[in-house]
Amino acid sequence: MTISHAPPGPTGLSAAPEKGLAPGSRTPPALEPIVPASVRRARLRSVPRWVRRTVGPLLLLALWQVFSATGVLHPDVLASPGTIGRAGGDLIADGTLPAAMGVSLQRVAVGLVLGGVVGTVLALVSGLSRLGEDLVDATVQMLRTVPWVGLIPLFIIWLGIGEAPKVALIALGVAFHLYLNVYAGIRGVDAQLIEAGESLGLNRWGLIRHVVLPGALPGAMTGLRYSLATAWLALVFGESINADAGIGFLMNQAREFFRTDVIVVCLVVYAFLGLTADVIVRTLERLLLQWRPTFTGQ
Repeated sequence: MTISHAPPGPTGLSAAPEKGLAPGSRTPPALEPIVPASVRRARLRSVPRWVRRTVGPLLLLALWQVFSATGVLHPDVLASPGTIGRAGGDLIADGTLPAAMGVSLQRVAVGLVLGGVVGTVLALVSGLSRLGEDLVDATVQMLRTVPWVGLIPLFIIWLGIGEAPKVALIALGVAFHLYLNVYAGIRGVDAQLIEAGESLGLNRWGLIRHVVLPGALPGAMTGLRYSLATAWLALVFGESINADAGIGFLMNQAREFFRTDVIVVCLVVYAFLGLTADVIVRTLERLLLQWRPTFTGQ
């Protein structure tokens, strides 16, 4: 009995046709390169971050302009971006907008300082001592549940209609946010760090200075960011109290004359000032919290 063998291929293996090839053909099929997901993410990260962050706002602005040009958005409902830009240029040219911004910034700064000092001091008293917590925390938590915007009539009765109620409203909103976050930061310090500090011979003030306060700093910075957002919100309500200057005053005047372009300009200014303040706080946070490794995204 004879056994037939297939002729060996170039490598000594049987010359069976490869999968995907026609019999007798030696040309391999065209292969598509596979790009790993990490490479695709690296390509996206190669685009400057400020470009990626401006894509969304620019797309929204383009849609807004298209809807205004095609008549989908009537000018009486919402002015077009071009009209708003011209209105903002006119307000800057005649000095109205810079003067209003200066008045509003002054109110926010004074209210932020007053509220920040009060909220931080109360948080330190309540967070560092059980006796202070018993005396302070329950009262602050009770007042925190009261809508601070609803206190505007009382502020007007107590403080009049000048600058005092506006600043007090801002300070009240700032104080609660800082109190909660600083208090939580103090009570969130690891007890083992306190024990380590005591074993190294630190007294109470040394523990507070070198262990407790640095450990509470991340919470304090978060509270400051919340406080700034609340300060601008409180400013909008505060400048509705018989204001004769400021960004809110411009908005009230524009509302009476149905000037949606001026109203949007004021809103953009509010957003710009709030964003600028947040960027400053985030920069300060990066400088003060360099010791804390954090996840920054992939």
